[in-house]
Amino acid sequence: MTRWRNCASCFQKPDRHAPPWTAAPARAITHGVTDDLPNPDQLFAALAATWPAAAQTHAPPFLLRDGAGGGKRVSAASVIGPVGPDDIANAEIAMARLGHPPLFSLRGNLGPVDALLADRGYRMVDPTVIRACPVGALSRFDLPRLAAFTLWEPLEIMREIWAEGGIGPERMAVMARVTGPKTALLGRSQARAAGAGFVALHGDIAMVHALEIRANARRQGAARHMMIAAAKWAQSHGARHMAIAVTQANGAANGLYTSLNMPVCATYHYRIKDGADE
Repeated sequence: MTRWRNCASCFQKPDRHAPPWTAAPARAITHGVTDDLPNPDQLFAALAATWPAAAQTHAPPFLLRDGAGGGKRVSAASVIGPVGPDDIANAEIAMARLGHPPLFSLRGNLGPVDALLADRGYRMVDPTVIRACPVGALSRFDLPRLAAFTLWEPLEIMREIWAEGGIGPERMAVMARVTGPKTALLGRSQARAAGAGFVALHGDIAMVHALEIRANARRQGAARHMMIAAAKWAQSHGARHMAIAVTQANGAANGLYTSLNMPVCATYHYRIKDGADE
């Protein structure tokens, strides 16, 4: 049975209703230039392609995923059609056969499905936003010498940094499964390795994942430099937009991406059965 990694950003919303936040179509304004940003469908397609499940099964009205221990994002069932109570019961049986707790990923506009799951004893965890911006909004910045690098395969020091943040072999296997253009990010601060990350391209969207900064290197600019390096790599591979998913509870990360002019363009959250391990 899979045990979800504990996360300080997980919390339970006390009522049964859909989350109150929504993401309106976003337009980014950078130095007087307005650029239409990806819509939620495009962002969720990029999220799935750049952080793929080990296997997935179409079982309408759900898409079921087997994450092979790679976390909630690659293991949660998502909605692809109208849902009734019997459909949820059938999905629960199918997920039990995969050996992990019933887990559903819901976009911010799926209130009726939220209510059905709440009635069956599912609690909400990890409300998440997807932020995006034009690639040029980040690539235009100069990158200090030796501040950040892009490379593939990841170095051993990068694997150590990820492991310190709870990103182990199962999540690195997710990175290995990506078939499109991809690279790893190495950030440095005070002449030492400070952070590791991953970025992959789907269409014209470059999605950043697994951005981890060492505790003793935080608030020193490493994450910002890594995002700039990611944008320069993405632009060289034809990307028009940068995107990243971050839990709403991660105030430090949201503050950084707000400062980088990356507005919220989509939202999602999970529902997991009361009493199930996360």
